[in-house]
Amino acid sequence: MTELRVLTTGEAAKYCGVNFRTIIRWIERGRLKAYKLPGRGDHRIKQEDFVEFLRENELPVPEELETGALEACTTPKVLVVDDNPEMAKAIERVFRMQGYEVTTALDGFVAGSLVSTIKPDLITLDLRMPGIDGFEVLRYLRTNEQFKKMKVLVISAESTENLIKTLDLGADDFLQKPFENITLIEKAHQLIAV
Repeated sequence: MTELRVLTTGEAAKYCGVNFRTIIRWIERGRLKAYKLPGRGDHRIKQEDFVEFLRENELPVPEELETGALEACTTPKVLVVDDNPEMAKAIERVFRMQGYEVTTALDGFVAGSLVSTIKPDLITLDLRMPGIDGFEVLRYLRTNEQFKKMKVLVISAESTENLIKTLDLGADDFLQKPFENITLIEKAHQLIAV
C-alpha cells in the first residue's frame, strides 16, 4: 500500500488557489484537519484529510491527490545566495519551516556552480557580495538559456531605487532588508506558483 504523504500549508494553498494564510485560518477554525510539528508549530495536512476537505467543499480534487500519486510531486527547491552567514541561515530557516528544500551559497561563484546541479525553483539573491556580486549572478542567469526562466527574488539592503533597477536586469521581484518573514514566504509562494 502506498504511504500517503503530508502537505505543507503552502502546498495546500497552491491546490486551492488561495494564500497560505487562508489555509492556516481554515485550520485554526477547524474547517481543515491538520497537526502541528513539535517545537516549530508549523502545520502539516494529511493527504487523505485534504482530499476529504476538497470534496466536502465541492472543490476539484487534482488527479495526483485522487490516485495517491502525490509522492511523485517534488518539494520546491530554493537556493539562498547571501555572503552573510547569519542572514543566509535565517532565510534558510524560514523556508525550511515551510517545507522547502534549501541550499545555501555564500558567494556568487558557488551560486553559479550550484544553479545547474540543483535546478532551484527560486533563487534568493543578495546584491552586495565580494567577488562575483548579485548583479553579475543575475546577468549570468538571464543570459544563459537554461536559467532564463528560474525565478529570482533579490533580497538586499540597497535603496528601493536600486532594487527596482534589478527588475530591469531580470529579477522577478525584490525584498528590502530588514524584512518580515511572512513577506518573504508570500513573495516566494507567488513566484513559485506562477
